Amino acid sequence: MTERMERPWALMRHHAGWADVFHIETESHDSITGFYPDRETVGPPVSYSVRAVLARFPTLEAARAAREGAVAEWRKHAWLKCLRDAAER
Repeated sequence: MTERMERPWALMRHHAGWADVFHIETESHDSITGFYPDRETVGPPVSYSVRAVLARFPTLEAARAAREGAVAEWRKHAWLKCLRDAAER
């Protein structure tokens, strides 16, 4: 088993400040195929370039924890920017 498949859970860029947890089912040299387990309706597998992966994790729990930590950091910095902008007015 390759290192990449030992880490089948990934964070995929969704929009600024948020990432979606993605389960990689198969991969080739330049693409991955899988699904988003946290979406209400899990549809057919989707494929992306391997460049779409922000980070890989060995477990679903690790991917979710990393996502939540990243969101908290993003919100903290957005909140600080808002305060600084208000102070400059």
